[in-house]
Amino acid sequence: MTEITPEMQAFYQRADAIIGVANSQLGPEAHSGQVGASLLYAAARYSASVASIGFVKGDDFAKEKDDIVEFYVKQYRQMLSDNLTDYAQNFDKYVQLNQDDKSSK
Repeated sequence: MTEITPEMQAFYQRADAIIGVANSQLGPEAHSGQVGASLLYAAARYSASVASIGFVKGDDFAKEKDDIVEFYVKQYRQMLSDNLTDYAQNFDKYVQLNQDDKSSK
């Protein structure tokens, strides 16, 4: 089993906080697909901002666009794959958690 370092714990706490904000947006005016789309957009927008750090000129930044996209797509693909595997392996538990969340509202 992999040891959870303080840095990893902080990483997961930040992710959980963002997921909490996304979940708080669910309601009669926004379903999970709409909130998910907003979350993806926010991640893309934030990533573009982070990727721009260190560049002095927009032209130089634009030249790196393909490499930047490739980096983020690779990272997202791995994270999505890992989470889909985890969700499939723990499906009954996660579905039960979702049902518990709905019934407590």
